[in-house]
Amino acid sequence: MAATVVAAVGLGLVPGSQATASSDVLPLGDTNLTETRVITPLTSGVTLTHIVRGTEPAPADQINTTTRGPWVVNVLTIDPKKTSGHLAATYGPDLAGVETTTDLVRSAGALAGVNASFFTFTASAQYPGDPVGLGLFDGKLLSEPGTDAAEVDVVVDANTNKVVLMGRLQWTGTVKNVRTKATMPLEFINHPPVVPAGCAALTDQTRCTVPGDVVQFTPEFAAATPSGPGVEVVLDGRGCVVRTSTTRGTALTPDQTSLQATGQDALTLLNVANGCVKQTNTLVNEKGNKLNLRPGLFGVNGRYRLTAGGEIVVPVGSPSDSFFARNPRTIVGTTRDGRIVLATIDGRMTSSVGTTMAETAMVADALGLRDAMNLDGGGSTTMSVEGELVNQPSGGSQRGVGDALVFVNGPVGAQAR
Repeated sequence: MAATVVAAVGLGLVPGSQATASSDVLPLGDTNLTETRVITPLTSGVTLTHIVRGTEPAPADQINTTTRGPWVVNVLTIDPKKTSGHLAATYGPDLAGVETTTDLVRSAGALAGVNASFFTFTASAQYPGDPVGLGLFDGKLLSEPGTDAAEVDVVVDANTNKVVLMGRLQWTGTVKNVRTKATMPLEFINHPPVVPAGCAALTDQTRCTVPGDVVQFTPEFAAATPSGPGVEVVLDGRGCVVRTSTTRGTALTPDQTSLQATGQDALTLLNVANGCVKQTNTLVNEKGNKLNLRPGLFGVNGRYRLTAGGEIVVPVGSPSDSFFARNPRTIVGTTRDGRIVLATIDGRMTSSVGTTMAETAMVADALGLRDAMNLDGGGSTTMSVEGELVNQPSGGSQRGVGDALVFVNGPVGAQAR
């Protein structure tokens, strides 16, 4: 292997940046590739490491197969023992919209951040930022964990800068009438319900005999709840019914929530949600232990664990599955001594080819991440520092994303959200 000390160009490095030759090189490609690292202190306990492995641009037709790279990796390391700031998750003006990572970092008053959750993404979608899985913000559950076997969730406590959970969460939600004790299950939080195909022509969903969806909406979702056939019950801060409608779609005040139902569940909702109701959300980890929601907890979703307990655990995947092929990647993980690491790997370019899922896990392991997971990647992969783009998104410009993990250089409460 070869390592060389070079000057970094265009990084906007602050005084104190160090270009180093590291013997702990990334296990990517041929062993004789040149690898350089530039370490930039950002604030007390926080550093940015810029790694370049390989020196020659890849042939355009060999990006997915070359063993010569190059690879460009940016690593944000946060040491809870040395910093006075905190790590959190944030989204834009509302949960259903999208914003660039740089805009999310700026609006949160953060020093740095990376894109986080998988989200609806489709540009034509009415609610493109809708998280596809867990969305937990300052102790408030705004999107339930998904049931996809690939989903993995990370929950951080901004008060201690500790990752309190990395793994699969399961959620159950219920609605219970305070007076009659009648109950019904919730299926989603802040996710547009689907009208059953067999009842799509029915304006009055209470006549439907096919099960539909039951969804809780909060004011954070959007300017108005999704409209369409079904039933919607608006509740005040005490859980008491403010109004009921046999069509869906309304604006909520900051102290209101609503329940929407389609299909056969529309009639059930009308029977249960009258007077006052109590809504419960229960999250449990893989061991069945309950995660108690409290202020300061933030959680986002990803796809696949990379390392667990110091071992690489990512599945092999199918060669025909493009998700497991070389792509830009975003990683979150923790080291054995409690440092939190956010990393991006640029990809799909001749200047940085990206990594397969297996290679991504190898990078996480080489960075010393005892536990690590794969966040949303591809065109979403973005790192921003001091409001400026650090990496090179594969699409040539930043993609709007649903949420971001951000480091705010100040106490909890200094964050915009």
